[in-house]
Amino acid sequence: MTTDAFLADCRARLAFDLLSNTWNPVVLWVLRDGPGRPRELRKRIGGISPKVLTETLRRLEFNGLVARHAYAESPPRVEYELTDLGRTLLAPIDAFGAWAFEHGDDVIAAQDRNGG
Repeated sequence: MTTDAFLADCRARLAFDLLSNTWNPVVLWVLRDGPGRPRELRKRIGGISPKVLTETLRRLEFNGLVARHAYAESPPRVEYELTDLGRTLLAPIDAFGAWAFEHGDDVIAAQDRNGG
């Protein structure tokens, strides 16, 4: 694929959009080990409000990356898990995280040099 075709490809932009949201990759990564209830996910993630987690899970579900399972119990129980499509993003998220671990200090130093 040429550079111009890559930039013009709406699917490439879609993929970047999915990973650019702060919480999307975090929630996908937390779900890599199996299903989780919202309270469990919030505890494992830390720093995410119930509202933002709900919005993120709905967005991921809308995009086919997460499945929601509601159980008719008392009290009601809901779990979320990765779909097969969602699992395909784990390798790119892992690679991006490895890049950040390796180069994060360089980015922070550049920000500091540039008044960030």
